Amino acid sequence: MRIILVTGLGGAGRTTVAAATALAEARAGRQVLLVSEDADPLFGGDGGDSGGSGGGLRILRPAPAADFRREFLALQARSGAALDLLGAAPFEDAELTELPGSRQFALLRSLRDAAEGDHDLAVVDLPPLPEALAVLALPEQLRRYLRRLLPTERQAARALRPMLAQLAGVPMPAQWLYETTARWEAELAAVQAVVEAPTTSVRLVLEPGPAAGRALRTARLGLALQGLALDTVVANRLLPADSDDPWLAGLTAQQHRHLAELRTAAGAGGVGGIGGAGGVVDEIPHLGRDPRGPEDLALLAPARPAAAPAPVPRWSVEDRREEDGVLVWHIALPGAVKEELSLVRRGDELLLTVGAFRRNVPLPGALRRCTVTGAGLVEGDLRVRFTPDPGLWPRTP
Repeated sequence: MRIILVTGLGGAGRTTVAAATALAEARAGRQVLLVSEDADPLFGGDGGDSGGSGGGLRILRPAPAADFRREFLALQARSGAALDLLGAAPFEDAELTELPGSRQFALLRSLRDAAEGDHDLAVVDLPPLPEALAVLALPEQLRRYLRRLLPTERQAARALRPMLAQLAGVPMPAQWLYETTARWEAELAAVQAVVEAPTTSVRLVLEPGPAAGRALRTARLGLALQGLALDTVVANRLLPADSDDPWLAGLTAQQHRHLAELRTAAGAGGVGGIGGAGGVVDEIPHLGRDPRGPEDLALLAPARPAAAPAPVPRWSVEDRREEDGVLVWHIALPGAVKEELSLVRRGDELLLTVGAFRRNVPLPGALRRCTVTGAGLVEGDLRVRFTPDPGLWPRTP
């Protein structure tokens, strides 16, 4: 099943493009799921199956408040004994209000549920670009924190927990904590698998203007650092080029200058990363009104078909031991500049910082037995050189 994640600058029309994409694919005969909190008014109603789609489109609405209450009450029930010892007063469903971050977790669960359905395509209406990049990175980050704070191998010692508690003089973590952690780990792993699947890609919605080029560079860098593909840039709300009104003609000329810059920027690094789709920009006209109803959405569908996922930026290890005595790890970072790049190795991870983005990247197995001996950035290709450690690398007879 294909999954298209739609994001962009705030106010650029992300939800409209997501809804128009889903509707067009449904009318082409596919079974489509649209994940969005805000798309209902665009279809002219509040129903679960949107009119005019031929019955092939269904909307899934994330429910942050209900999701938060359900998870909080479940955690409170599992830790009831500990809370009783502390004299805590438990919360009831009716008095709970969602906390910051609830919306992001509800969206991730909806993404997991969408991938488990029997649809041909899922179109997911993501938040604005900065928040969307943070949400997509969240499953891997949280899994790393869980593994560090509550290693799964510690569960093997649960039979010794009473004795260990006496020896250490402090209480050992309860079994429910490990069980809850294992459940969270499984859910996060499922979401991460969806995000990183080769059938998942991202569409970036921009309204051509001064901020569009910078947003494209930010999106390419942030997505490439997570190993994700940007398959299309959607230039939304294009003004008509044949207006006789001087004021409108001036706005149109300015917008089209930014559109030309956007095409150039998209082609320079390849939208899909190094060796990627290269300059794919879908152009969508301005209707002159707020779209409402399936017929308006039909006029706004991007031209790029959903059947062709974009190529994922390649991260590969090149064996150059015979030529130079090193292994080279190629990391695709289109649009990266040397001044905004830093690398730090810590144990079996590489702490990689690119501009405002940071990721702890697990080293491939072969590179864990090597030492970092240099790095260079060549046209968006970060090349990290590793020299095998003689004490750890297997000797050949």
